[in-house]
Amino acid sequence: MRKNIVAGNWKMNNDLAETEELISHLKLQMVKDPEATVMVAPSFTNLYPTFQALRETPIIVAAQNMHESEKGAFTGEVSASMLKSVGVTTVILGHSERRAYFNETNEVLEKKVKAAIDNEMTVIFCFGEELEDRKKDQHFDLVETQLKESLFQLPKSAWNNIILAYEPVWAIGTGETASPEQAQEMHKHIRQLLEKNVGAEVAENTSILYGGSVKPNNAREIFAKEDVDGGLIGGASLNAVDFVEIVNSF
Repeated sequence: MRKNIVAGNWKMNNDLAETEELISHLKLQMVKDPEATVMVAPSFTNLYPTFQALRETPIIVAAQNMHESEKGAFTGEVSASMLKSVGVTTVILGHSERRAYFNETNEVLEKKVKAAIDNEMTVIFCFGEELEDRKKDQHFDLVETQLKESLFQLPKSAWNNIILAYEPVWAIGTGETASPEQAQEMHKHIRQLLEKNVGAEVAENTSILYGGSVKPNNAREIFAKEDVDGGLIGGASLNAVDFVEIVNSF
C-alpha cells in the first residue's frame, strides 16, 4: 500500500550548528503522529548527528547520494555500507542537479539503484524533464526513457524499496510551479507506465512524489490529486515552520 511521504532535501546548505538548530525547530513544530511519513536529507557531514538527534522521532534520515561501488579508489564518494553504518538506510538518487552538474546518466543510475537495493536500502528515485523537453512535447517520452533505463529491469520484489519523485526541472528554484493538473497528468502517466512495465500491484503500491517548488500555499492542492502521494521539498524544507505546514497539508 502506497504511503503519503514528505521528504526534505537540504542540499548543500547548513553547517553543523545550523543543522542542529533546524532539527530542534522541527522537533518542536512536528506533530506527534503526522499524516505522512517524514524524511530529511542533510549533507554527508551532518548525517550521523542528524540521525542521532532524530532517532527517538518518526522522522527518517536520508542521504542525498551514494556511489555504486562498495569500496575502492573513488575519492570523495560514499558507499551504501558507509551510509548504513551511521544508521542511514534511505538515499536520494537521480536528482536533477546530479544529472545536470555531475553528468549522472540513466546507465550510471541503474548501477546506483542496484547497489542500493542489494544493500536493502530504500531509494527515492528522481526524474523529470527540462523546459525545452516540455515545449517540444517530449516530456512523457523522456520520463518513460528515464524510468525504463534505470528501473524497469528491477525484480518486482525490489519495488517495495522504491519511491519515485517526479521533478519538472523547469519548476525547481525558478518560482514556476507545475499546476496541480499538470502534476496529476504526469503522475497518472507514470503510474500507467508502472502498470504496463512492472505490473498493476507495483503501480498501485508505489508512492510517487512531486518535486517542483512545493510551498505551504500550494501543497494542499497538489497533494489532493489522486496520483500524487507527497513531495520532495527543496528550499521550503530549510524552514521548519514551512516544512511542517507542508507535512500537515495532508
